Parts: sequence; structure tokens; C-alpha cells
Amino acid sequence: MKAALEPEWEANFEPNSYGFRPGRSCHDAIKQIKNSIQNKAKFVLDADIAKCFDRINHLALLQKLNIKGKVRQQIKAWLKAGVIDQRVFATTSEGTPQGGVISPLLANIALHGLENRLIEYAITIDLIDNRGCQQGRKEKIKSLTFIRYADDFVALHKDLAVVQRCREIISEWLKDIGLELKPEKTRLTHTLNPELSEDGVAGFDFLGFHIQQFAAGKHRSNRSPENRILGFNTRITPTKKASKIHQQKIGKVISEGKHISQTELIFSLNPIIRGWSNYYRHSDASGVGEFPRQDNLTYLKLRRWVIRRCDSSKKGHNKYWRKMDGRNWVFATRENDSAILLLLHCEVNSSSTDYVKVKSDKSPYDGDLIYWSSRLGKHPEMPLQKAILLKKQKGKCNWCEMYFREHDVLEVDHIIPKSKGGKSKMDNLQLLHRHCHDEKTASDGKLRSDKTKRGHIE
Repeated sequence: MKAALEPEWEANFEPNSYGFRPGRSCHDAIKQIKNSIQNKAKFVLDADIAKCFDRINHLALLQKLNIKGKVRQQIKAWLKAGVIDQRVFATTSEGTPQGGVISPLLANIALHGLENRLIEYAITIDLIDNRGCQQGRKEKIKSLTFIRYADDFVALHKDLAVVQRCREIISEWLKDIGLELKPEKTRLTHTLNPELSEDGVAGFDFLGFHIQQFAAGKHRSNRSPENRILGFNTRITPTKKASKIHQQKIGKVISEGKHISQTELIFSLNPIIRGWSNYYRHSDASGVGEFPRQDNLTYLKLRRWVIRRCDSSKKGHNKYWRKMDGRNWVFATRENDSAILLLLHCEVNSSSTDYVKVKSDKSPYDGDLIYWSSRLGKHPEMPLQKAILLKKQKGKCNWCEMYFREHDVLEVDHIIPKSKGGKSKMDNLQLLHRHCHDEKTASDGKLRSDKTKRGHIE
């Protein structure tokens, strides 16, 4: 049922909805926030919907689905099926079944239209430019940013009155589907000036990231596309809560691993460190010293683990920390002539500017194999080898350095030709346009050698 409904709705969903949608992620939502505040400090409505999945009105949802027959009957049956919690059955007169495969899609369908409602309001905003003239429709829509990830969302605008009106509009709109804002998780803040925030604290948390702007001098300030000094820096960092939870997970593994070997401990810690670091690699965590701080806290926990085993800090340090692979004092061991190293958070390069956001109007179901293979490294209609190479090459031909287009003919080429001993391994393969492949093959001398062989045989 999800496979039948999702392509249709993906073609209609609003551009700034990112949660539980194929080809979109948290990082896309964060990048859109940064794009909207990069050149101007703004007011922010940071809100959450109270018990979103539990309170969606069934009738409103079915009307929005606008389908008849067995599909409608089946979805209605799922919504009304009830739940069993601790062997106690409870009926479900509202909400979508949490944990169900189709529930996230149904929630997105229920919340579809909220962004369009705010766009309708944005058109009516009184927006004056530097010359004192009323700005056009396009500029008004662009001035108001609404970003939603499932039931969490933010609305951003430079005018406080506009953001306050957005809160009223959103509350009224949610009533029609049986939902309301959660007061304790709804706040109005400012990205730069704490005095303009309701609680006196600048910045806000969203999807585990803390987003805030800081005043900066002439030489450290961000600049506009016109190279104008803005007077502030925009920083996206892990939230204090996320950093604390991460260290708690590391501490739990280390404290529970009193009697396991160093190899087992490293194998237990590496996935935790790798996952957390990769999630925040599209932030400014390195720039503000958060990754080095995490490494230092991890070291202190490991040091206590070593002291308990060796009763001596110096003896334990020399035993468990080694000089390896050109690095000094790495928590590592050797097993079967192979080195096993503890990963460091600092090994991941982080930047909030490098990430490329998904295009607003794109969907994995739109048939653009080149775009989605280059972005995701996979597509059901693209051979896996070509999809992997597209992502590796970031959608560019290695010969002409031009981006591949939708109807281009792509061919896999051996960087070192097979005639010269090249292997059919991924590190020796590249994706080229067909005409570029012909040029490259000619430059390799293969075509000339083939013609010579044919002429000699003749």
C-alpha cells in the first residue's frame, strides 16, 4: 500500500518537508535553515506538535487521501484496528498506529498543506525594500521560511510580528486535523540577539543541532554574496543534550567492559564514535572544538579503565596506547598481524558549508536516474556499479569534467586499460560519456593497436 501511495504524494508534497521522505534527511533540513539565515538574523518560531501520531483526526486524514474503494477501506481498517499495550487492548478512535510501515506517510499526508497555507499568508505581508517600494510576490514568499521534519518545525522571518502571526495561523490550521502545538516545546527566539528572544536565550535546537549566530568583527564576520560584511557568524553545532548522551553511551560501554579485552572494547566503541561523528560532520563541531572535546572525555574514561586493570597509570599507558601508523599514542592493539585502532572524533572533517541540499522539486520517483544515483549511490533503475561511480564522481564525467545530464549515454571505462594490465576493480573504473570514452580509448592507443592487429591479420 505504501509503495502504491508514496510516488503520487511525493510528486505533491511541499518542498520544505523532510521527515520520513525518501531521498531526504535531517541534514537537508538543517542546510535549508542555514541558507535562510546566512545573510540576515531572523526571528524563529521553534515548535512541536503535541502527540502528533496519536491525535490525527481519522476523517480529516481520509478526506485528504481522497481515495475510494478497497484502498480506503483497508487504510481505515488499519487506523481503527486498535493497539495492545502490556496485554491490554485499547481502541483507536484517532491517530495513526505507531510502528506501522505506512504511518509516517500518513502523518506527512495529514500535515500536507501547512507550508502552502503560510505561503498564502506570506503574499499578504507588507514588505518594503531599501528604496521604500513594496516588494513583489516572489520576494515576499522567499522572506518567510517554513521547514518541517515530521512533527517538528521552524518558521523564520526578520519581522517579529510575522512570526507571531505564523504561530496563530499554524494553531488554527492544526485544529482542522485534531492537533495542537505543545506549549512547553514552542518558543519564539532570535538567531542573534538574546534580548529579542522570549526567554532571553538566542538560537534554537533542531534535530540534535544547535543553530545560533554570534557577533563578529570585521575580519571574522560572514560576508554576503555581494561581499558585504554582515557582522555575525552562523554556527551549527551539536546540542549540549546530544553531546551529553553520546558521552553517556561511551561511558556505559567502557564501564560495562571491565573484563573484556582491548580488542573487544575497541570493536564496541568504534560504531558509536563513527555514527555520532558522521551525523555531525555537516556541522561546525570541529571549528568550535567539540570533536577534540569528545576525544578528551573518551580518553579520560579509557584512562580509568586502564588504571583498574593495571593499578598503574604509566604502566597501563605504555601497554594500551601505542605509536602506530604515523600517529602518536593511539588506543590500539595488534591481532593476527593487523592493527586495531580506536577511532577519533577528530578524524572526521566537519563543515556546515560543504553539504549540498537536495533540490526542492526532486523526488526519487521522478525518473532522474543521474541525479539520484549521483546523490545516493543507488537507484533501482540504475546498475549498481554505475550508481556507485556516479556518487564517487559527484555526477561529473572524469574526462570532460562536465556534469552528466538525464539523457546522456554513460559507459564504464578502465582507467588503466585492460590491454595494459588494468583490473576490473572499482578503484580502476570510472564513468564517462560515450564520446569521452571514445576519446580516452583513442588516447590510450588501444584503437590504433587494434587496427594494427586487424591489418596484420588481413
